[in-house]
Amino acid sequence: MALTDQELTETGLEAVEGGQGRTLMIACGALAREILALKQINGWEHLELTCLPAKLHLFPDQIPDAVRAKVAEARGKGYETIKVVYADCGTGGLLDMVCEELQVERIAGPHCYSFFEGNQTFAEHPDEITAFYLTDFLVKQFDAFVWKPMGLDRHPELRDMIFGNYEKLIYLSQLDDPALVEQARDQAARLGLEFEHRHTGYGDLPGFLADKA
Repeated sequence: MALTDQELTETGLEAVEGGQGRTLMIACGALAREILALKQINGWEHLELTCLPAKLHLFPDQIPDAVRAKVAEARGKGYETIKVVYADCGTGGLLDMVCEELQVERIAGPHCYSFFEGNQTFAEHPDEITAFYLTDFLVKQFDAFVWKPMGLDRHPELRDMIFGNYEKLIYLSQLDDPALVEQARDQAARLGLEFEHRHTGYGDLPGFLADKA
């Protein structure tokens, strides 16, 4: 599968197998590579993936209806199990309402930063409110999700308005990739923030994918 990060941002990923007897994960495009890696590592041949465009994170009010449409489409294909690999992601509880209505399970957590570190561990950090977080995907798509949408490429003076209350950038890495660490360090410098790196791996994600209940 030769999808680029830009394609995962803009168009997402369509499922390619049939539905009968299979489990479908409806996920954010920003999680595609991690889910596919875990599928391969664990030999989860029953598991299939479809992803909504990662850029929906810029418009979180659109996520619940987009998930609703994907669930309806999947049920028409006869999947045995459908699960939602989105945290709340800024929907203010609306995604949970949709999942409850449609009787599908979503991964626990307020955002992917939390479940990548482990929701319990993440909740124990006292500095969460003053930290700006990146994952592997967001480091690679920093300009598409941060620099350009926030207008910093055109108006650098907005930096203090947007990031004035942040103290540091925390990179939660899934892969052990020194090049991505350096890239994230540079991005922290661009934002005028201290840099911290925590290698989390996949956190709570494998347990959610593996659980067929």
